[in-house]
Amino acid sequence: MGVPYYPTDQSKDDNPCSGRTDGEHQFDHPFVQALAMFIGEFLCILAFKFAAWRDPKIGQENQNWNPIIFLAPALCDCTATSMMYLGLTYTYASQYQMLRGSVVIFTGMLSWFMLGRKPLFHQWIGMGCVLLGLVCVGLAAVLFESSGASAPNPVLGDILIIAAQVIVSLQMVVEERFLGRYKVPPLQAVGWEGIFGMCIMSMMCVIFFFIPGPRAGSKLENINDALIQFGNSWVVQLALVGMIISIAFFNFSGVSVTKEMSATSRMVLDSVRTLTIWVYSMAVGWEGFQYMQVIGFFFLLNGTFIYNDIIVVPLLRKIKILPPASEEGRALINH
Repeated sequence: MGVPYYPTDQSKDDNPCSGRTDGEHQFDHPFVQALAMFIGEFLCILAFKFAAWRDPKIGQENQNWNPIIFLAPALCDCTATSMMYLGLTYTYASQYQMLRGSVVIFTGMLSWFMLGRKPLFHQWIGMGCVLLGLVCVGLAAVLFESSGASAPNPVLGDILIIAAQVIVSLQMVVEERFLGRYKVPPLQAVGWEGIFGMCIMSMMCVIFFFIPGPRAGSKLENINDALIQFGNSWVVQLALVGMIISIAFFNFSGVSVTKEMSATSRMVLDSVRTLTIWVYSMAVGWEGFQYMQVIGFFFLLNGTFIYNDIIVVPLLRKIKILPPASEEGRALINH
């Protein structure tokens, strides 16, 4: 969808970009979108302050730690998020959501190499299923490659998204290794990562403005163009503000579901999100039905469940096919 653009300091010829028609062009600003995501995470610390105000016991928990411990995870988050949003500009929303499941494989391997925690038998099986799912989803991008506006280069987009999951898994391992020793409330942790991420991405958007790239004005990121489009289009305003609010509520509700119900419930609900995005993308015509995606989603979903000891493995234990699980082996990955 074209977004109205009314340049104040550049002519149409000085601001070339794809998709321009009669002063309009696509809102193509992945790094600005990453910045919006961190603003949403920042709101979580406000939610934490509000919760601490209502319940003083929350604020009295051990706060003997330096917020700088969140800098390394925030750097990983900035890198991974930027790569994922960049990949999303090249591929389908459903592919993006499905391929995020590959974080299971990379987290399992990095946990082994960096934390010395060798994956259990069912976790190896889970990683194998996820790998099969990735192959199927990747084949869908190759066999049904489209040059449409919604997915100009699905293969490149998928590669960027999978590469980003390596950084996400590194972030998870870093958080477990360095933050596990501190008793930090989850909302406060997300909020501090949002603060660092917001500062980092703000600086990067300014730096990227002076680096040549494919966006408006031949910039790697044109934050001026993003602000002008934001001011001239209620659609962009609704999308970005909605994104900020949804990120805040996603993190808050995720923590609440884990606390009040279980991490298992959170994982199942997260899978429903993937299915919803996939069905909606087909319903509005952003992409067509691809049977390889169905097969890939099946393996990705079941692989994630098996790795995280959800539904499949407990059922096999109940019917005595697998032995009882040790508490040490129940490592859940939420993403």
